[in-house]
Order: sequence, then structure tokens, then C-alpha cells
Amino acid sequence: MPNFDYIASARRTIGLERDAVDSLLQRLDKHFETACDTLLACTGRIVVTGMGKSGHIGRKLAATLASTGTPAFFVHPGEASHGDMGMITPSDVVIALSNSGNTAEVVTLLPLIKRMGVPLITITGNPASTMALAAVANLDTAVEQEACPLNLAPTSSTTTALVMGDALAIALLEARGFSAEDFAFSHPGGSLGRRLLLLVDDIMHSGDTMPLVNQQTSLRDALLEMTRKGLGLTGVIDEQQQLVGIFTDGDLRRTLDQSIDFNAMRIADVMTAHCKTARSGMLAAEVLKIMEDAKINGLFVVDAEGLPVGALNMHDLLRAGVV
Repeated sequence: MPNFDYIASARRTIGLERDAVDSLLQRLDKHFETACDTLLACTGRIVVTGMGKSGHIGRKLAATLASTGTPAFFVHPGEASHGDMGMITPSDVVIALSNSGNTAEVVTLLPLIKRMGVPLITITGNPASTMALAAVANLDTAVEQEACPLNLAPTSSTTTALVMGDALAIALLEARGFSAEDFAFSHPGGSLGRRLLLLVDDIMHSGDTMPLVNQQTSLRDALLEMTRKGLGLTGVIDEQQQLVGIFTDGDLRRTLDQSIDFNAMRIADVMTAHCKTARSGMLAAEVLKIMEDAKINGLFVVDAEGLPVGALNMHDLLRAGVV
């Protein structure tokens, strides 16, 4: 079809699905509140089920719930009729998805779910359907028209089910007071987990690998300390071992513009005082923000008494996958 207008088709689809999602706002009612209360009161796990495209949306809903503080898993309704029903316990709650609300494979399970006394929540496009009437709460995701021009392929209806599922998961997340750190524990393997779980103490250079000199050290000897430790900086401490300043590669470049005697000049005369620091126990991601906001490439980590306990630079954050 050489003259087919792909852009017009895409705009039509997006417009129809946008309107379908907008219509959900008018249908949030007591059923949604009941669903949330039921899920929060669950002492077991949330079992999500659905057939076909609704099953795909159900899998995503189960994954979203599980990663945001609500233990959940997906059970295929066909497999449930052939043994997997044993995965559901009386302490669980079932969420069933179906646009028609009359999907045979799911309807077959309803008497078993009811007999076990398991609360049923449905996400359907038909509040008068068999599934909706059997539920303690039905979330209405009906659409006037599928984005498919034949009004056959599940498009707008799966989008509204997806959005309603997300609304449910996020409402539960907020009600539980689920934090970023909680989220990271569900995602420990990726960059998100590293950003939210990794502490500065895990990546900083400490002990003998930390570059430090006292205030009376000559600039020459301070540069030797920087070279030995290889961080592009050195900390400057006073007699009480408190960090009073820092000298970096950038400070060195600025110092080279002056006529000075490297052997006679004290590091205290050319250091940067009142330098930015991080606290021991901080998230590495918090330290990254300090460095980005201050436009610096390295800093020292101090304890509650202000004593330096570590040092790191941007390369350490890069190696740790925080950046």
C-alpha cells in the first residue's frame, strides 16, 4: 500500500486509547477502595489469572505488584484446572482479568475459588458479567471501541486493564509506605539496585589507600602523596586529625599559574578549605549528586566527628555502576 498514511493510523490508535484511559477516571468508585482494602488485608499472596491477551496483562500486573511490596504471582487459568489450583491457598486473594468477564477458563475456577473462601477481585469490561458478579470488587475497564479498526483485536481494552492494574499497584505501594530502598531490594541485580543500595563505604578508599597530609606538608610532598594514591586529590588534616581542606588536580593547575617554590610552599596555603564532604553511611547515589551539583570529581568521606574515613572520585562511582 504505497500511499498508506501510517502517521494518521498511529494518531487514531493513540487517540482512541488515550480516550479509553481518560474514561477510567469517571469509574473509580467504592469497588476500587474495596479492592485495595482486600489486597492490603491479604495475609497470603496475590494470585493473578487471565486468558489470552488478558493473561499477558495479568502477568505484568503480578510482576508490578511483586516488585512494589505486594507478593504476587501469575497462574494460567487453563493450567489451574489441571493441577495448578493447588498453588492457591485460603489466605490468598485472586485477581482475574477478562474484557468480557465471561472467559470460560476463568469462569470454571469460580466455584473452586468461592469454596475455598478466597476473595476474588476482577478487572473486566462488563460489570454484569459472571466474573464481575462473583467478585467482592469489580474494576470496570470497559471501552467504547477497540483501536483495531475491525473492533476485534484487544487494544484499547488491554490498555485500560494495564492502566487500572498500575493504578491498583501504585495505590497499594503508597498505602504501604513503600520506599525507594524497599524497591531496590526487589531489584538488586540492575543499575537501579546499585544506585539505591550501594553505600559510599562500599566503594571508598580507606586506611592506607586514603591520601592525607598535614597542614605543614610542603606542596611537593603533597603532590607525591597524590601520585602514590592515584585519586587525583589529597586531604589536608590538622593536629586533631580533622579534615580542614583538600588539594586536587584542578587546584594544581591553578597553582601552576603562579610563581611559587614547590619545596617551600605549604599545602595549607594553596588548598581548598571548607571543601565538600560526604558522610559515612550515605548512599553512593547521594554522593554522586553532591559531586554533580558542586561540579567536582572527588571528595572525602567523614564520620560523625568530622574525621576523614575515606576518599573517592568519579571513576570509583563509574566502576561501581552508580553513574
